[in-house]
Amino acid sequence: MSVEIERLDDAEAWDELVARSATTTPFHRYDALRVVAEHTNLELHPLVGYVGQEPAGLFPLFERTIGPVSAAFSPPPNEKIPYLGPVTFADPNMKRRKRERRHQQFVDAALTYIDDHISPRFINVRTSVGYDDPRPFLWNEFSPTPRYTYHVDLTSGPDRVLSDASSDLRENVRKTDGDTFTIETKGIAGTDQILQNVRERYEEQGISYRVTPELVRGLSRAVPDAFTSYVCTVDGTFVGGTIVASDDDAVYRWQSVADFDASVPAQDLLDWHVICEACDDGIGTYDLVGANDARLCTYKAKFAPEMETYYRLARSGPGVGALAELYSRLR
Repeated sequence: MSVEIERLDDAEAWDELVARSATTTPFHRYDALRVVAEHTNLELHPLVGYVGQEPAGLFPLFERTIGPVSAAFSPPPNEKIPYLGPVTFADPNMKRRKRERRHQQFVDAALTYIDDHISPRFINVRTSVGYDDPRPFLWNEFSPTPRYTYHVDLTSGPDRVLSDASSDLRENVRKTDGDTFTIETKGIAGTDQILQNVRERYEEQGISYRVTPELVRGLSRAVPDAFTSYVCTVDGTFVGGTIVASDDDAVYRWQSVADFDASVPAQDLLDWHVICEACDDGIGTYDLVGANDARLCTYKAKFAPEMETYYRLARSGPGVGALAELYSRLR
């Protein structure tokens, strides 16, 4: 049977499908998609592929029209959303030939729908880690770029994580036990403070930072069980903070900042606090979100993580360079 693509604008039905897959992220939740669409002024296309009554895949997509030209993104640019893109469903007992054929049919049908309803001159997709077969996009003339992140395995508990970690992380965690720092879960005020400090850190490096408090507030209100802000203070003074996204399978270290001149190793302590809470909640993975910057990898590698791959998939038509530049200016 062929795959038929439909929009699914029912939040409850969409989230039921999201919950069925181990490769979705908190950003795949319908209300998270809705908030992102509203914040970026993009049109959301929540696409589902069906084989008969059975779902074959999800593909949340955002459309932006610039004059007479349209572009499609999953996720939108500039919002630091680490992963989105397609998700496939298949019976694990299905033979590889049938599974791959259905996957290709889903991608082909989704791209046909996109071409018919959006006609984008530019499509940019960044997959989740679990999406490990980008070939159907390659066969549709997309250019692949492998990207990398680090996963810390939490299934054996915090003691094993700490024993596998670097000696300086172990020392920092143990020597500050009982020190006068505090890590607390904070609401909107904590979120705003973290983002302000992250923005200042980016500006110091001459890099634009466009994640706004309004976006993160909106996500926190729309999906309150998925987004949490942790603030580290010493004698009431802010020395670091982390905003994480989480689901039943993983915690994602989304936005994080620390004062390296503080009297405590705030970043180590924040990461360790998140790891311990995730272990208590039975979550199996801490995703450090990104292993593409050599400078940052030096820090993240101290957790003895496994490197994982995801993909940037892009397809463009003539004149796309000018379109991308115009889109960047409008954003």
